Amino acid sequence: MKNLMNKWNQLSLVKRIIIGLIIGIILAVTIPEVAKPIVIMGSLFVGALKAIAPMLVLFLVMSAISQHKSGHKTNMKSIIVLYLLGTFLAGLAAVVASFMFPVSLILAGGAENVTPPGGVTEVLKSLLLNLVDNPIKALFNANYIGILSWAVVLGFALKNASDSTKTFITNFSDALSKMVTWVINFAPLGIMGLVFDAIATNGIASLLSYGKLLAVLIGCMVFVALVLNPIIVYLNIRKNPFPLVFKCLKESGITAFFTRSSAANIPVNMSLCEKLGLDKDTYSVSIPLGATINMAGAAVTISVLTLAAVNTLGIQVDIGTALILSVLSAVCACGASGVAGGSLLLIPLACSLFGIPNDVAMQVVGVGFIVGVLQDSCETALNSSTDALFTATAEFAKWRKEGKEIVIDSAA
Repeated sequence: MKNLMNKWNQLSLVKRIIIGLIIGIILAVTIPEVAKPIVIMGSLFVGALKAIAPMLVLFLVMSAISQHKSGHKTNMKSIIVLYLLGTFLAGLAAVVASFMFPVSLILAGGAENVTPPGGVTEVLKSLLLNLVDNPIKALFNANYIGILSWAVVLGFALKNASDSTKTFITNFSDALSKMVTWVINFAPLGIMGLVFDAIATNGIASLLSYGKLLAVLIGCMVFVALVLNPIIVYLNIRKNPFPLVFKCLKESGITAFFTRSSAANIPVNMSLCEKLGLDKDTYSVSIPLGATINMAGAAVTISVLTLAAVNTLGIQVDIGTALILSVLSAVCACGASGVAGGSLLLIPLACSLFGIPNDVAMQVVGVGFIVGVLQDSCETALNSSTDALFTATAEFAKWRKEGKEIVIDSAA
């Protein structure tokens, strides 16, 4: 038994996750009733990550800013530009794909009890109010934009604190990081429970009637991940982008796909940035910020489902309106974290651009909930892996200008 455990621990985390994934699929297909108790493993894993992530973000950001040395440059401006550009281009790609492969929907209910935002102003207002949320409430509700804003303010306030105070904050931050590595080591068991629950509860058959819609949604996200993002990375680092792209997809995208939570994946991305040798002052801020505003997958979802509703109702769309939709989907996607229900609840807002009634738009949201098993998983995987990808891209671009060698180990 000891030898078996040693061999297991010698395997890379990604390989252990794949083994857990395969076991979960086999159990869901063969003995779903007998193996039902393993669902708790998935719930415990995601619950533990979600529980520790807010405190980790607060202390990491606070520590990084309080200990920041004057003259030490971070890459936050470049990273924010990459986040916004990536989100806009994803929305534009989704609009183009929807014109090339038009989809019509069989409208469904199932979203009657949720209330979408009334307009872009409401989305942005919600986002701004979250900035000044009560810090204790922000931690309790995992409001990352609020946690981030208070961490930044506290970090600046502690710049002139005594060394012992700064050391305490750093030690607490390191202790939380250590706890995160312990939780992440349980990822194979957690993902086994998550994939078992997804297949045993929903099955694959229920999604087949929406095959074309899923093909366009997932196809757009794959295009963004494997074509658009590599182009953006190459233009910045002038090297083959795929080792970095695949490393981020492998080490961040896989866990995000199954946890379906950008918040739960913040610790995973922090760990990946550390492995890549990135500046802690930068990634401790950019990763939680990315979980809030870097929403390429959400932009794809909003654009594709909105244009599917347009096609279903036979509404003609000109190029100008389509471009406005690309901008609107990017803005809405950036504010998605401030709205309960995420990207799906922003579809009525985009539908209003074409004069689609709210009751019809909410039926489209219902379709979104049906395909959400795969759509939300792929969306989160794209969003979260891109957080780490663009943070690394900005850092490597800086290294290139300074003449430093960029070496990316794509091994698991």
